[in-house]
Amino acid sequence: QVQLVESGGGLVQTGDSLRLSCTASGRTFSNHAMGWFRQAPGKEREFVAAISWSGGSTVYEDSVKGRFTISRDNAKNTMYLQMNSLTPEDTAVYSCAAAYMVVRVTNPEEYDYWGQGTQVTVSS
Repeated sequence: QVQLVESGGGLVQTGDSLRLSCTASGRTFSNHAMGWFRQAPGKEREFVAAISWSGGSTVYEDSVKGRFTISRDNAKNTMYLQMNSLTPEDTAVYSCAAAYMVVRVTNPEEYDYWGQGTQVTVSS
């Protein structure tokens, strides 16, 4: 089992930045690919970004490319999502997920473990 806990969400204004953290405990964190997903009210869960177990490979959803940066520190069992130039369209609950084996990192069904989520609200 891998337990995931997100932190860092909050209420910000358009153009502001936030850094989300996802701290893992339990089984070996460094063996797992990790991802961030978000879900806005009334919408389906959406892929945001993913990072390989080593941190050497990253994938981003098109709307966040150039604004968000995913990273991880395996020594600290923590993954991060640096979010810059936030807009109201980024408002959602952001959840982190871990996958031991994953083919399509954008597919939430391929992830084995999920955090509870942290709310990000961007006001206009």
